[in-house]
Amino acid sequence: MFDVSEIERALKEVDANLDTAVADLLKLISIPSVSGEDAGKPGIARAAKWLDDALTGIGFSSRVVETACNPVVLARSEGAAEGGKRLLFYGHYDVQPVAPREAWTHDPFAPEIIEEDGLRRFYGRGASDSKSQLWSFIEALRAWKAANGAFPADIVIMLEGEEEMGSPSLGAFLEQHGEELDCDVAFICDSDMWSPTRPSITTQLKGLVHETVTIHAPNADLHSGHYGAAAANPIRILSTILASLHDEKGRVAIDGFYDGVVDLTESQRKRWRELSDELDGSGEVSLAGGVIEEGYTALEAMWGRPAADFNGITGGNQGPGGRSVLPGSATARLTFRLVAGQTPETIRTRFRKFVSDRVPEGCRVEFDGPEGNAAVHLSETNPFLVAAARGLEAEWGQPAVLKGTGGAIPLVGALNDGLGLDCVVLGFILESDAIHAPDEHYDVERFHRGTRSWIRILGEVRGSATA
Repeated sequence: MFDVSEIERALKEVDANLDTAVADLLKLISIPSVSGEDAGKPGIARAAKWLDDALTGIGFSSRVVETACNPVVLARSEGAAEGGKRLLFYGHYDVQPVAPREAWTHDPFAPEIIEEDGLRRFYGRGASDSKSQLWSFIEALRAWKAANGAFPADIVIMLEGEEEMGSPSLGAFLEQHGEELDCDVAFICDSDMWSPTRPSITTQLKGLVHETVTIHAPNADLHSGHYGAAAANPIRILSTILASLHDEKGRVAIDGFYDGVVDLTESQRKRWRELSDELDGSGEVSLAGGVIEEGYTALEAMWGRPAADFNGITGGNQGPGGRSVLPGSATARLTFRLVAGQTPETIRTRFRKFVSDRVPEGCRVEFDGPEGNAAVHLSETNPFLVAAARGLEAEWGQPAVLKGTGGAIPLVGALNDGLGLDCVVLGFILESDAIHAPDEHYDVERFHRGTRSWIRILGEVRGSATA
């Protein structure tokens, strides 16, 4: 039978070891593991080796697996407790570049504890995204074993080194190591809290399709004074097409775009509108001038409705002078955020037809875009989600918010679609942590409670497995 005192012993171990755990975390943050830059390669290798050694040191069978890009640290527990489930824990150790360096008021790779606003805060690239996140579950697993003599389940840990650059090697890695990653559930610690005092679990992630479209005129650049009144202008053509992508109600005007989309249930809308009412407006991004699909609140549109957005547009004169050019081409970059019922392939095909049908005779259109990923939805009755929610509530004293997000985590889709793994997505990041920005930071208190949260979640999972 499950022994509740296992949780209490592990929590005491977390409390007693806090200073050491934080000191080790600061060592990890000090390693400049910047992905996407050649200069970051040595730091990537150092961080992978450091984590491999750390996992080996607490009883995992760990190794660094090379990929076509950056290595993955892959570890498996030894001596797991009897009757446990097989759990996958995911995190990423790579970080964003620090540029512009002059905007930092703290050294991005020399973190130290600073007393600020009643918190013990530390600054550094990767402090919140996502080294504190992965170190919280590693420290929880260490503490559980130290306190109870064995891990609470059969544990697999996957630490990625290229998440911040789009995970180009992820698909091949999962295909090659799928058998090792075959678990009952995946816990993804790379998400945010609802507020500084209330945890959350992300149950819905949108799918994502990137598209680049270029309109080519029959000619190269022309003098606009000579030909502007007569020749094709790709910027005007492209702008007209983009402007027609939405109707007057804020809906995407592509034929068949909403095919298969199931509308929000009344219970969802009630719960999400209650969450909207909780937001006090402090620190929020202004939505002034934005367009929200008619009939939906901003939160409903962001979490539960598909969307098309323009991310960049270029063409013609981009320099400082007044060069009066009629451009030979114009390019736009777009993203489509998908919900359940939509597939990346279908949306891409329908968008390309929408554009192609509107390109005038004599001009041509060129498309480009990487493979997309579909939306992911985890049932709120999933037993691992229920266990995680109970554990979070036990630590934070209030129910976890079960929320959606307008963002996408490609790994979640890859694990769900490719390996059939349900993913419980949670974390302890706050919007105010300056993620991807200068002076990224985190605090000791949140790291401590995040680690304790994992102990309680492990206990809930352990209890449900042995009841």
